[in-house]
Amino acid sequence: MAPVRRPHARTLAACLLAVPLLAGAVPGFASESVNGGGSPDVTRSLVKVYATKRLPDLARPWSKLPSAEVTGSGMVIAGRRILTSNHVVSYTSTVLVQPEGSSEKLRARVVAADLGIDLAVLEPEDTSLFAAYPPIAISDDLPDVGSPVAVYGYPTGGQSMSVTKGVVSRVEVADYFDALALRIQVDAALNPGNSGGPALVGDQLVGVAFSVANSTQNIGYLVPTEEVRSFLNAVDKGEAPAHPRLPISRQTLDNAALRSWLGLETAGQGDVITCLESELDDYPLKKWDVLSAIGEHDIDNSGLVELKPGLRVAADYFVPKLVHDGRVPMTVMRDGKRLQVEVPVAGAPDRVMKPLNGSYPSYFIVGPLTFSIAYLDHLPVLKTVLDPFLWRSSPILSRATAPSSFTGEELVLGPARLFSHRIAQGYSVPPFPVLKAVNGIPVRNLKHLVELIRDSRDRYLVFEWFDRDVESLVFNRDELLKSTDEVLADNDIRNAMSDDLLPTWQGR
Repeated sequence: MAPVRRPHARTLAACLLAVPLLAGAVPGFASESVNGGGSPDVTRSLVKVYATKRLPDLARPWSKLPSAEVTGSGMVIAGRRILTSNHVVSYTSTVLVQPEGSSEKLRARVVAADLGIDLAVLEPEDTSLFAAYPPIAISDDLPDVGSPVAVYGYPTGGQSMSVTKGVVSRVEVADYFDALALRIQVDAALNPGNSGGPALVGDQLVGVAFSVANSTQNIGYLVPTEEVRSFLNAVDKGEAPAHPRLPISRQTLDNAALRSWLGLETAGQGDVITCLESELDDYPLKKWDVLSAIGEHDIDNSGLVELKPGLRVAADYFVPKLVHDGRVPMTVMRDGKRLQVEVPVAGAPDRVMKPLNGSYPSYFIVGPLTFSIAYLDHLPVLKTVLDPFLWRSSPILSRATAPSSFTGEELVLGPARLFSHRIAQGYSVPPFPVLKAVNGIPVRNLKHLVELIRDSRDRYLVFEWFDRDVESLVFNRDELLKSTDEVLADNDIRNAMSDDLLPTWQGR
C-alpha cells in the first residue's frame, strides 16, 4: 500500500531524534531590506553567541535546572540585528555576542523568535559594532542539489571560527517544530555550537544551521533563506510568525490498484485524502477526494509539485504562499468530476501533548504528590528509559502526537517520585504515571484536578492511573492538605503550585 503521509503530525521518532547544535547544552522594527547590501566576506558578519540558560526541570517542575553556559553561532543582518537559532537563546537570563576577530563580548537581548522554524533575532545593547560588521549577503534563490556549501560557526573543539564544507544533498518540505517549511540537507560536518551559523554557496547565505540527524554522520540541516526572509518580513511588520497548514491527512497515488479502486486513469495525478480534522458537513473536502492541484500547481502521484526545474517538493510548500483570507485554492477530483474548492487552513495542530515553547511547566503539589502536565519536551528526556513506559502502556507514548479528544485536554502526570512523608508509607509509584481519575471522576486537565481536590467534600481521595499495574493511592483528604506545608518545608519548596493555578485554588 502506498505510504500514508501526515505532514502536519510529528511522529514519536521525530520528537526523539531532533538534535540541536548547541555547545554545552543540557537535558515591530523599522522596515528595511532584508539584504541590506550585504557583505561578501562572511567572517565580517559572524558572531559567537554566549548564553546562560536555566532550563526547566521536568522531574522537579517547581524548580529549574542549574545554570548552564552554552554557545552557538550567529550573523549580522540588516536592521542592525543579529540572527541565530532560537534554541540557542531560549530560557536564557544572559545573552552575549562576540564579533569574529574581537575579544569584546556585548550584551544582547532576544527581540523576536519563531519557535516553529527555530530562528531568533537579537539586538545588542551597544550598536556601534555594526559600523565595523556589515550585514551578511542573503541569497534570493534556493541552492541546487549538489551545490558546494560552506558552513561557518563556532562548534565545540576550539575557540576560533570553524569552516566545514560539503554539498547540498536535499531540499524538501519538512516538519520542524509544528511548522511545515522548506529544509535543506547538507553533508557538511556540523557539530554542537554550529547552531545559528551561516551556510554559504559562493559568497551568499543560503541557510542557517540548526540541527543534525541522530545516529548518523554528516547529515546536517539548514533553515533556507526563503524561510528566513518570511520570518524577518513578519518581524518587520510586527506580526507573529505564522505557519498555516492543511488540516488533513493524505496518501500518495503511486499504487496502481489504489488508483483503479478510486476510478482514476493510470496517468491520474494527485494525493488522496484519508482523514479530515473537520467533521462539518459543509467542509469543502471529503474523504477520498483526490487533490490534483494547489493554485495553478499540479500535484503528482507522490504528492509533489514542481518548485523549479529539477526540484519537486511537497504540495504543502504553497499553502503559506497562496493563503488568502484563511483559505487556499485547490483542485480536487470527486466522483470523476474536477472541482475547484477553497480550503480553510489551520495553525499548529491541537495535540494533547504540546511543547513548552520557552515557558516553564505548570505544577501542583498536594501532600506527598506532585502533579504536572505531559509536554512533548518529556520525550527526549525519557528516550533512554522507554521500556518501563512501554510495559506500563503509558499514554505518554501512545498519545505523544495524538490530537486532543476535547478542548483543553491534558495528560496529567503524577510525580517523578513521592515525597517522603508518613501518610505515603507503603505506597510506591513509578515515575510519571498518567492520572486517570480522582474518586472516579475522570481528570480533564491539571486545572480540573485542582478544582476536584479543592471542591471535594469526601473524606478520602482516591487517585487512579491510566498506566497498567500502577498502585492506586488513597489519602485522607484533610491529612493530605495538612501535610502539604510540611512537605514544602522539608524540601525547601517555595510554592505549592505554579502561578497560573493559584487563582483556581483560591476560587477566583
